[in-house]
Amino acid sequence: MIDHPVLFCLHVLGGSARMWRPLAERLGPHRRCVAIDLPGFGDEAASPGGPVAAMADHVAAHVQAEAPPGPWLLVGNSMGAKIALALARRSEDGDPALSGLAGLVLLAGSPPAPEPMAEERRQAMIAWIDADPETRRREAEAFVSANVGAPLPPEDHARMVEDVLRANPQAWKAWLASGADEDWRGRIGTLGTPALVVSGAQDGDLGPEAQAALTLPHLARHRHVVAPGAGHLLPLERPEELAALIHAFLDNPPETTESPTLPPAFAALMGSDRVNTRLRTTLRERMREPDGPFCLRPGERATLAACLDRVLPQPGPGRIDLARRIDARLATGTGDGWRFAALPPDAEAYSRALRTLDAAARAAQGRPFSDLDGPDQDALLDHAAAGRLPAIPDGIAPELMTCWFEELRAEAVRTWLAHPAGLAAIGFTGIGAGGDDADALPGYRLTGLNARESWEGPILAAAGDAR
Repeated sequence: MIDHPVLFCLHVLGGSARMWRPLAERLGPHRRCVAIDLPGFGDEAASPGGPVAAMADHVAAHVQAEAPPGPWLLVGNSMGAKIALALARRSEDGDPALSGLAGLVLLAGSPPAPEPMAEERRQAMIAWIDADPETRRREAEAFVSANVGAPLPPEDHARMVEDVLRANPQAWKAWLASGADEDWRGRIGTLGTPALVVSGAQDGDLGPEAQAALTLPHLARHRHVVAPGAGHLLPLERPEELAALIHAFLDNPPETTESPTLPPAFAALMGSDRVNTRLRTTLRERMREPDGPFCLRPGERATLAACLDRVLPQPGPGRIDLARRIDARLATGTGDGWRFAALPPDAEAYSRALRTLDAAARAAQGRPFSDLDGPDQDALLDHAAAGRLPAIPDGIAPELMTCWFEELRAEAVRTWLAHPAGLAAIGFTGIGAGGDDADALPGYRLTGLNARESWEGPILAAAGDAR
């Protein structure tokens, strides 16, 4: 738990310190926000801006002047997130001015890598900031509207537009032409500071797949949350939801990586026009961790998680939480359309089967199934598959454990493959077979055995295909 922290908040391109007011009000007095205007924006608009390192120096000076007496966090939206990552590296490298950093909150963050922005749009944004006042206002209105999943409250929209209009054009152009394109991957490396990463499902350039591919690999301890229906300006779009997520993060910072990453090549394919919008939306939604309701008891969930670790091992960091996803599915009462007639409905079958497995572990080893070593767990699962587990009151009959364990194995694979990280791991390129234009679907040109198209190569290579 991180008690009574100070949160230093760094805004988006074109924003200012005042965009954090809705979130600060909802966080309450015990989690104080110190919002900082970055060089060239807000009350610092007289500055021409500068590179990422210079903006990080500006923030470090504010932190040092504030001298927080206890732990503190960096909260960054978009541009502000890249600056926060640079400061976190300095803190972990021992900068005394940044001691006490206890966490990162990265909202639709600009990653350590160059931002994945179309060059045509970058040049258009650079051009209109120097236009006549009428054009600037029209483009500022369009910029704000394009960066949200749904219209903002009128007062928040107007305030954000005014912030864009008072931004220093030199600072605006400096970020678009240089800062956003700076490559900090080597300098950032892998950070150990706990991080909460939030992405908007409707964010174009820096949505869930960009975060999973470009930001999460640099965070050894992270939690990634996808906000459905939200865009890029999360502090204004989702202040209530963000406050709840930050409270939960402060109460229980991640000790290990909790969400999977995507290889950059697969993330780029997901965001390309080879993938139709409906499929892309579905894949992004599948990256979102289910937040309930759930139906399994804690001990049953622990047994299920241990079973799944043996049935479908996921080596390395960033594992898909299969147990959480299956538990959420059970609570909905939905399924794949069939079940073994001898088994009760899925939720009941899982609960009773998991209790049966746990009881067998306690009878044989005196410990819960989830506490056993891998080989001992495998032995009990072999007995379950063969129908040889002892019967218990209100459990699943030994001969029916065979049916349940078959169902579990199938659901584990189905759930894993439903997640984009599972598709990326096997080098699946089929999502790129069709875009939105039914008259010009890209499809495949090469159909011979083992024939590969040029766009498939990076995805297959990332999956470990050496052919």
